[in-house]
Amino acid sequence: MAMKISAFGHCWVLRWRWVFAVLAVAAVPAGLSVWQWQRGEDKAATLARIAQWEREGAMGLARLAELADAAEERAGGDGAATVDGVQLDFEARWIAPMVWLVDNRIVDRQPGYDVVIAVEDLTDLRAAGSGGAVPRAALVNLGWVAAAGGRDTLPLAAIPARLRVQGIFRTEVAGLLLGANVEDHGRWPMRIQQADPVQLAAWLAVPLAPGLIHQQQASPFHIHYRPVVLPPERHRGYALQWGLIALAVIGVALAASARRLPAAAGEIAHEQS
Repeated sequence: MAMKISAFGHCWVLRWRWVFAVLAVAAVPAGLSVWQWQRGEDKAATLARIAQWEREGAMGLARLAELADAAEERAGGDGAATVDGVQLDFEARWIAPMVWLVDNRIVDRQPGYDVVIAVEDLTDLRAAGSGGAVPRAALVNLGWVAAAGGRDTLPLAAIPARLRVQGIFRTEVAGLLLGANVEDHGRWPMRIQQADPVQLAAWLAVPLAPGLIHQQQASPFHIHYRPVVLPPERHRGYALQWGLIALAVIGVALAASARRLPAAAGEIAHEQS
């Protein structure tokens, strides 16, 4: 079964198997184009959300919890995503001796770890002490430290007992995980694959904020976190490239199957066989 199309002095015989094969090949770059475009839209939304929270001003853990709880009540579900990108600035106390080292972090081509600790807001602690309320805790990524040697040797991170937390709160911290997340050998620090607050809350006796604070200033470790690595414009550029490749596949296939006709230019005919 084939369809013959004549137009502008050329003829194309389109066989359905051939058409489906070309469309299947073109669907791959077309799908990548759509995926890259969506990635660009997601990155743009993230940057806009962070910019909005910057205009709102920095806050402490108590205010963060209020916003998350209020959003959860309004939506009737998880309010964590609503506070993604919040700017935090508060005096904190390290909940010693808890230190988690996030594995496989490469900075300047050197392997190492991101240092994650649990902290409490000192203002929240004072209010809890006077009112009997339960304080809240949060995970803070202080930055990167180089690997000390082999896999059996973990770097000993010197953590200040008190520090000022100044960072961005991100709720999307869990990614693809292969195998166990936490290597618990009964001592600190512990090596982990990702700073998942749901899992790490098991080591804490107080409620844990549903996200991770990425320290942006005044850290004893190397700060390398950026909310967006590739800007939205780069993803849109990739989307355009993949889209053009999809069109090129179809164009090349049509050009390869075209045959010149002796008929006058502009004559158009359609046949089914």
